[in-house]
Amino acid sequence: MKLVRMGLIGFGVIGSNHARYLGNGEVSGAVLSCICDINPERLRLAKELYPHVKLFDDYRKMIASGEVDAVFVATPHYEHPPMAVEALKNGLHVLIEKPAGVYTKQVLEMNEVAGKSDRVFGIMYNQRTNPVYQKARDLVKSGELGEIKRTNWIIDWYRPQSYYDSGGWRATWSGEGGGVLLNQDLHQLDLWQWICGMPKRVRAFCYYGKYHNIEVEDDVTAFVEYENGATGVFVTSTAMTPETNRFEIIGDRGKIVIEDGKLTFYRLRVPERQFNREYDGGKIAKPECWKCEIPVEPGQGGQHREITQNFVNAILKGEKLLAPGIEGINGLQISNAMHLSSWLDDWVEIPVDPDLFYEKLMEKIHGKN
Repeated sequence: MKLVRMGLIGFGVIGSNHARYLGNGEVSGAVLSCICDINPERLRLAKELYPHVKLFDDYRKMIASGEVDAVFVATPHYEHPPMAVEALKNGLHVLIEKPAGVYTKQVLEMNEVAGKSDRVFGIMYNQRTNPVYQKARDLVKSGELGEIKRTNWIIDWYRPQSYYDSGGWRATWSGEGGGVLLNQDLHQLDLWQWICGMPKRVRAFCYYGKYHNIEVEDDVTAFVEYENGATGVFVTSTAMTPETNRFEIIGDRGKIVIEDGKLTFYRLRVPERQFNREYDGGKIAKPECWKCEIPVEPGQGGQHREITQNFVNAILKGEKLLAPGIEGINGLQISNAMHLSSWLDDWVEIPVDPDLFYEKLMEKIHGKN
C-alpha cells in the first residue's frame, strides 16, 4: 500500500475539521476518499467542499464499499466502540476520536477485537503532541524527578448555561454519558495517567447540576492513591471563572509545575528522602532548590494533524503510535471510577467493575436515581 484511503464517519464540527486537512492533502500518504453522515444537510455541504469524495449515509455501507483502507470515527461518544469494531472486523485500520467510549464494559469489548486484529488502531489524543507535556513525561519517566509523591491538577472550563441549552443531547446521561469529566477533561485525564501512571483507587465528589440546569456533573474534586503510596488530587469545573489550569507533580527530587504553557522544574540538589535521613542540624531546614525553566519547543505541537500523520505512518511504515487506541480505556477508567465513587459514596478500585458501572449508568439514563 502506497496511499491510505481514509473514510471519515461524522461530518460535524470535529469531523469537518479532520476533513479539511485530509482533503487539502496535509497528511502525507493519505487521501480522503469517503465521508459518511446521517444528516443530509451535512452530506450536501461535504459534496460542495469535496466533490470528488464518495458520500454515504450509513457507515456500514461505507465500511463494506471497498473504497476505504482506514476509517476515522468522529461521531458522538456512545458510537465510537461499535463503529470501530465493525471496521476492525472488516479488516480496516481505525482511528477514533476521544473518548474511547462512555463506559469501560463497551471499550473492553472493543479493545479485545483490536487485540485480535493486525490492523492499526489509534485514538485522537492530540494533546500528547504538546511539547510541554512530552517534556514533563520525559522528566518523570527518565527518573529526573525521582519517585512521585503527589500529583495535583486544577483545570477549569467555564461554560454558560446557553452552551448546554444549544443542544438537547448536551449534558445528559443518554446523550453524552457525563459532564465535565467526559467532555472537557478527556485530554487531562489521559495526560495525567500518561505522565504519572494509573492510580489504584479513587474517592470522588461529583456535583450534578450544581451551577447549571443539567443532569450531569459540573463540579468535581477527586482524591486518588497510587501503588507506590503517592497521592493525587484532580479538581475540575465548568462554573469557575477566571479559569485555572495548573498541573503539579512532586517527586523525591523536586517539583514540576505546568501553567500558562510553561514548564518549571524546582529541582532539589539532594533528594528529599536522602536529606530527611542525613540532615542532623537540629533546626528547620530543607534541601537546596534550583528553579529551572525547562526549554520546550514553541507552540502546542502538531495536534490533530500530527496524530493523523502518525496513524498513517504506522500503516505505511510501521511507525510506533503516539496514541494507541487500546490506551483510550485508561482515562475512561479514571472518569468511570470518579463517577462510580460519587454514586456509591465510597472508594472505588481501578480498574472499575465494568458491569457495576454499566448498571449504575443505565439507572441514571432511565432516571431511577
